[in-house]
Amino acid sequence: MKLSVVMPVYNERTTLQQVVERVLRVPLDLELICVDDGSRDGSREILNQLQNQYPQLRIFFQPKNMGKGAALRRGIQEATGDFVIIQDADLEYDPNDYAALLDPLIQGKADVVYGSRFLGSGPHRVLYFWHSVGNWALTLLSNCLTNINLSDMETCYKVFRREVIQSIPIEEDRFGFEPEVTVKVAKRHLRIYEVGISYWGRTYEEGKKIGWKDGFRALWCLLKYSITEPVVSAQSFAGKERIERPSEERLSESRN
Repeated sequence: MKLSVVMPVYNERTTLQQVVERVLRVPLDLELICVDDGSRDGSREILNQLQNQYPQLRIFFQPKNMGKGAALRRGIQEATGDFVIIQDADLEYDPNDYAALLDPLIQGKADVVYGSRFLGSGPHRVLYFWHSVGNWALTLLSNCLTNINLSDMETCYKVFRREVIQSIPIEEDRFGFEPEVTVKVAKRHLRIYEVGISYWGRTYEEGKKIGWKDGFRALWCLLKYSITEPVVSAQSFAGKERIERPSEERLSESRN
């Protein structure tokens, strides 16, 4: 079992090396795909230095700043693992949660797993009230439009079977990736699980980038793709594309 970790990078010099090292310390067979989205703060130079140290690190450079969604689209296309997870280049999410997130996929129960910041007993930093209200409102609207009951649509940690996410056309270039992929996953009637994760949110002073304009874009994306995206039969992903359930021995090995 191989995991592809896709990490968009844009001006993350202060946290980049630490995040890369945390990801590569996870005891799994993985590749880390970093897509630099036109950084101007030295992040590119840091990535080049790290690539000389870690053979699991693959780096791609966007010709200019094109947005998080565009970087994710590139990274997903380059993934070669059995599963693909999205990882931000800051310190808000903990790679030690990978094992729990992968478990429903390894067991053959899920096609997609969302890491929820609102489930479970892991530590969560207390931050902005209106961010939580906006997240709740977007998740509620998403659930109404898709008829699924997520608790955290806007979470970064989303894990997919590789053939599933590579078959979904990603159109959004900025922060619209989250609502777009959620609608498209729901329209395909894929098996979705949620797993509680820890969360160490950062402030704007610490480099947080998403703002109220991105919230309105997320709202627009939910409405747009709910109307325009066709329903795709789940049978399209059955048969040979499904990864066979591993033996107990293999499952144990992947967890250790």
